[in-house]
Order: sequence, then C-alpha cells, then structure tokens
Amino acid sequence: MLTIYGVYRSRASRVYWMAEELGLEFRSVPVLQARRLAEPLATDAPLNTHSPDFIAVNPMAQIPSIRDGDLVMHESLAINLYLARRHGGPLSGQTVEEDGLLTMWTIWAAAEVEPHTVKIVLTYDNGLEDSEGGQQTIAVACRSLRRPLAVLEGHLAGRQWIVGDRFTVADLNLAEVLRYAQTEEALFQAHPNIKTWIERCQSRPAYKAMQATRAKEPIEV
Repeated sequence: MLTIYGVYRSRASRVYWMAEELGLEFRSVPVLQARRLAEPLATDAPLNTHSPDFIAVNPMAQIPSIRDGDLVMHESLAINLYLARRHGGPLSGQTVEEDGLLTMWTIWAAAEVEPHTVKIVLTYDNGLEDSEGGQQTIAVACRSLRRPLAVLEGHLAGRQWIVGDRFTVADLNLAEVLRYAQTEEALFQAHPNIKTWIERCQSRPAYKAMQATRAKEPIEV
C-alpha cells in the first residue's frame, strides 16, 4: 500500500489530492514541520521533520515523502508525476509528447511560479500580512508573478486544461502551486482565464475531499 508521510497543511496536500483523484488506498503518516514545534527533538515531541525516524526516510527533513513498495520518493511535484505514470488513466500522458508537456509545465510551476507564491503564503502563515514588511514581500511577489501569469493566461485562452482536453497531473500540480497566492484576489481578477481554470480544478470531488480532511487538522500544535 502507498504510504504518504506528511500533514495535509503542507505540500503533502498535493499528494493527498492526487491519491484521491486516482482512487488509491493509502496510509497517511502525519509528520509535522519542525518549525511548528518549540522543541522538535524533545522525547515527547510528535513525529516531525527533525525526528530521527523521519530523517531515516528523508534525510533532507522535508515533507512530503512516499513509500510505494520498495520505492521511496521525495519532492511533491515529482511524486505526483510518478503516481500519474504508475497508475495511468486520464491524469497521465497518453503519448510521449503529452508526457513531455506534463513534465515541462510541472517544472515550470516549480521554477517560475512557486518561488513567488510560497513567499505570499508564508507571510500569511506567520501573521505578517498586515505589517509593512509583509505587505512589501507580498507586493514584490505579485510583481514577480506578472510574466508567468501572463504566459499562463495566454496558454489557457480557448482551453479548459493545461495539456490536452482533460484534467491531468499538470493541472493538479500547477493549481496547488498557485493556491498559495489565492489570497491576492486582484491577481486572479486580472487573469480571468486562470481564475476560471483554477475554480474548475478546485471544484473536483477529489480536491474537496482533500480539503475536508485538511480542515480537520489543527492549525496550532
């Protein structure tokens, strides 16, 4: 059985969403981010990214990770590409060309979009969105997103999905990267194709199932 290491309030949400889309049975091993704990190495600390038991799984001390049989993998977006290819179906590439495009858009999301969207979400996570420094960080991130969002907006003109005529792992990966910026409503109002597309992605039953479980996780430890 597939084992997913990580809490839903982390990048592991992407993998949990993918597992729901594919209808996979999986075992969830909650692993907290060490930064959320005052003493992550205390003997009574919950399993976290600095716990020796988890370091044995992922020496980089980051979530998520998966174990699928004898295979251990890290990096959420790569995990999703693997799961799509392993289990096939419409979320995976149906041709070599589609497979290449799924990989391209996923790497594009990681390289061109997430470095900026993650700054936005961390500002909110740290409660700094109303501070002068926090507002400056958000403003810089939004400016840095102008070009990639313009590119995606143009790509989605006349299209419902990123690759082909169906929802794929590329849509899931990119939608999760962009979710970090959805607090900035003006960004999406200025890009109606992206706004409609991400709403379409997030209306899927598997996404809603993932979010329902995520909502049950405590924000504070």
